[in-house]
Amino acid sequence: MKFFSSTKFLTVYSGILTAVFAVVVLCGASIMRNQTFGVITARRINIVEPDGTVRLTISNRADFPGAWNRKKEYPRPDRQEAAGMLFMSEEGTEQGGLIWGASQLPDGTIENHGHLSLDQYEENQVFAIDAGQEGSDKFSRITMADQGDFPIVEKRQANDEIRKLPASQQDAAWNKFFANHRHDVKRLVLGRSPDGSVGLSLRDGAGRVRIVLAVQPDGEPLLQFLNDKGKVIREFVAKEK
Repeated sequence: MKFFSSTKFLTVYSGILTAVFAVVVLCGASIMRNQTFGVITARRINIVEPDGTVRLTISNRADFPGAWNRKKEYPRPDRQEAAGMLFMSEEGTEQGGLIWGASQLPDGTIENHGHLSLDQYEENQVFAIDAGQEGSDKFSRITMADQGDFPIVEKRQANDEIRKLPASQQDAAWNKFFANHRHDVKRLVLGRSPDGSVGLSLRDGAGRVRIVLAVQPDGEPLLQFLNDKGKVIREFVAKEK
C-alpha cells in the first residue's frame, strides 16, 4: 500500500492522466473540426465566429430569431410567420436575410411569400427581391431604397418610446421622428403588380415617382414623366400607324 501512496507512484500516475487528457482533447478537437454528416435535422442552426459572434442563423418558423444589433437580440413579433436565414456583420448586427412561407387557409385562400434583402450598414434594407400571392393577387418585384445615415439604435429607442403611447398618437410620433431621420426612401421599383401590369418606376431623393415605364393590364405600353407634385407632365402611349 505504501507504493500507491509514494511520491514516485503519484508522479507517474499524474503523468499518465495528463497524457491521456491531452490525447482526448486533441482528438476531440480534431473530430470537431472534421465532422462529416449525411443528413442533419435541426430546428435552428447558428453559425458563429470563434468568439461566439453569430454570423448566420438558419431557422424554422417557431424558433426564428428577432433582430440582432451588436450581438444583442431584440424582439420582432412581425417575424412569426416565416422560416429562413439571417445574415449578420462582424459586429453581430443584422445585414439582411432570406425568408419564406406558404400556406393555404381554411377557406382555400393561398398565402405565400419570399423575401431576400441586403441591408445598409447597421440600417434597414437597400436592396430587396419580393414575390408572393395573397388570394388571387400575385406580385413580384425588385426594390432599391435609400436609408438614413443615423444609427439604427436611434430607431429602436424611438420604437420603445412610441409603443408606450396610445395608438391614436403613434402615427404622429413616427412622422415627427422621420421628419429628421431619413428612412426607407424607395428609389427604384421593378416588377409585376397585383393588377397584372408590369413596370419600372424611378423616384427622386424624396421618394416621389418621376418616371413610369409600364405595360398595363390590357397590354398597352405606357411612359410617363411626373413633376415633384405627382402630376403627369408628359405621357407617351402606343399608337397604331
